[in-house]
Amino acid sequence: MSATNRPHAMTATQTHYCPGCTHGIIHRLVAEAIDALGIEGRTIGIAPVGCSVLAYNYFNLDMTVAAHGRAPAVATGLKRANPETIVFTYQGDGDLASIGMAEAVHAAARGENITIIFVNNAVYGMTGGQMAPTSLPGQVTQTSPYGRSEALCGLPVKVCEMLAQLDAPEYIARVAANSPKNVLAAKKAVEKAFRNQVEGKGFSLVEVLSACPTNWGKTPKDALRWMDSDMIPYYPLGVYRDKSAVNIDRT
Repeated sequence: MSATNRPHAMTATQTHYCPGCTHGIIHRLVAEAIDALGIEGRTIGIAPVGCSVLAYNYFNLDMTVAAHGRAPAVATGLKRANPETIVFTYQGDGDLASIGMAEAVHAAARGENITIIFVNNAVYGMTGGQMAPTSLPGQVTQTSPYGRSEALCGLPVKVCEMLAQLDAPEYIARVAANSPKNVLAAKKAVEKAFRNQVEGKGFSLVEVLSACPTNWGKTPKDALRWMDSDMIPYYPLGVYRDKSAVNIDRT
């Protein structure tokens, strides 16, 4: 990536991600949003345990690393101690939807003025492809070789649908990084989530459906096709909550 087309908020470091992984695309969307809003100098990113743990190598920002699942709690502390900063977490589904579920839910319930980028690839990526809370029914993983059993493991956690039921969050959206059209929609959602924080509106979360060809046992092209045929129908894209656009009456 040349300096002429690389967002200033990104470094020139080559990423460690597997071929076909869409983490790199999502990193760029985050960096482009930061550039567009002119907030690079006051932004702090938090990367917890997972494939994205080395995100501090890829952003020209102040970065810190949180214990597994604890990024929203760390973000809360940073934001409350330094309200003028822009704080975001970058979390995978094994991190946010499993060990970190409580932190995410309560940060959302409190309406903390932070931004969460939630990357859902429906599997534990870094540790070898085990079943995640977001693995689809019937999905084959290292710990569900015959497919995820609903009777044994229950149904996947749908984070956007769940958090959208809370009163406090400002913005909850699900996007995908598998096609030019979807990437452009993701770009708008990510920028909106950061702008909400700049404007002091409160908690924003963008869930980005992401490909994991290595742990899905697919080629990069087949992984993108599987997202269209299986993943997106189960996790519908769209805005699940936007206080600025819709007055939600819960009476």
